Amino acid sequence: MTEALTLAVVGHTNVGKTSLLRTLTRDRGFGEVSHRPSTTRHVEGARLSVDGEALLELYDTPGLEDAIALRDHLDALERPGERLDGPSRLARLLEGNEARGRFEQEAKVIRQLLASDAGLYVIDAREPVLAKYRDELAVLAMCGRPLLPVLNFVAAASHREADWREALARLGLHALVKFDSVAPPLDGERRLYESLALLLEKARPQLERLIADHEAQQVSRRQAGARLIADLLLDAAACRRSVVAQPDLERAAVRDLHRRVRQREQRCVEALLQLYAFRADDAEAGDLPLLDGRWGDDLFNPETLRRLGVQLGGGVAAGAAAGVGIDLLVGGLTLGAATLIGALAGGGAQTARHYGNRLLGKLKGQRELTLDDAVLRLLALRQGQLLQALAARGHAAFEAVRLTLPQEEGWRSGRLPDALRNARAHPEWSSLNPGAKPEQPERRTHLEALAASLLVETGPPAP
Repeated sequence: MTEALTLAVVGHTNVGKTSLLRTLTRDRGFGEVSHRPSTTRHVEGARLSVDGEALLELYDTPGLEDAIALRDHLDALERPGERLDGPSRLARLLEGNEARGRFEQEAKVIRQLLASDAGLYVIDAREPVLAKYRDELAVLAMCGRPLLPVLNFVAAASHREADWREALARLGLHALVKFDSVAPPLDGERRLYESLALLLEKARPQLERLIADHEAQQVSRRQAGARLIADLLLDAAACRRSVVAQPDLERAAVRDLHRRVRQREQRCVEALLQLYAFRADDAEAGDLPLLDGRWGDDLFNPETLRRLGVQLGGGVAAGAAAGVGIDLLVGGLTLGAATLIGALAGGGAQTARHYGNRLLGKLKGQRELTLDDAVLRLLALRQGQLLQALAARGHAAFEAVRLTLPQEEGWRSGRLPDALRNARAHPEWSSLNPGAKPEQPERRTHLEALAASLLVETGPPAP
């Protein structure tokens, strides 16, 4: 069995060391992240494994607080005529009382780096290059371990990446990596591990396995997310309610259908958050407010549809629009008997053949409630937004996910996928209907086809 590579994550206070580890481990609860300085007071570790084999051990360390004084103290430890190398000077420091007093935090960092194969030196790229950072690097270099600088917060508009690159080069550190722990680039982990492999050739096999496993998990999560959304859409498309044509009963049935569809969408939101290891308070939308894991804009509010550019009415509903205006105002539902004439006019003979006895039965006083195409489009658009946002989010982010208005037009006005059109004729496919049988093989086939089309439509998150 290959021995795990050990890395010490080091740097100044409050530069994002714990945040980096949260993102690398996908553990929202790792350590304590705060804007207060010196939050981490001890060494804390995490292990990354593939197929049960530990490949990488990461150790979070306290922030270096007074590197200038520490470097002066190290210089003073040398006796006249001595020429100690870096590790010998540090050993003398660790043996003294200062390592248990004034420089206790720094001593913890040095001990961990000396016990590790290499170190990740985390830099807040928004900060100017100050003397204290140069002294930190000088002290850490005395450990004799490879150091890989990690430029954090490079997504911020005020970053000083160019200044840091120049300063690090002057110190002989030409290999570095950009990795924003709040909004990590899609290939951020690959770049980080590849850069480490250049410094630690012996660890290349472990790092390449980590890269392959990470990318396989990315694909697997997106596929699982697309299946969750496809399952929601099939449930919604196949959902159907019959109600006696009495105003009070109709209104009650509409309210009940609204409630059940909202609940079903909420279950999808919660499942997506869990899939990406986020909590309910990690999600919040801009144009579609998702606050504490719940959509703020009502799925059945016409204004919500308008803001996403979704057109009401399609197929049968298009021909029946004049007769269902009030129904569209309560959520884009098609109510059968009152709209039969318009529906037949809109769909013609083909519509009559397709709906057969269902439409004719409505003349006898039964109304059928189904979700309008516009509602299905809205469901697909905003769940696709959430999937993309979660895939691009780091586990160190303080602010909740912010969703922007999607540019994708296919779900707004294009032809609905065949899987959803076919689901209209299969009420037994919807878990929202009494007596549902959602495990039927035909439904599973449609679900996989719809999930595949969703992956193509949404695509990977933008870099």
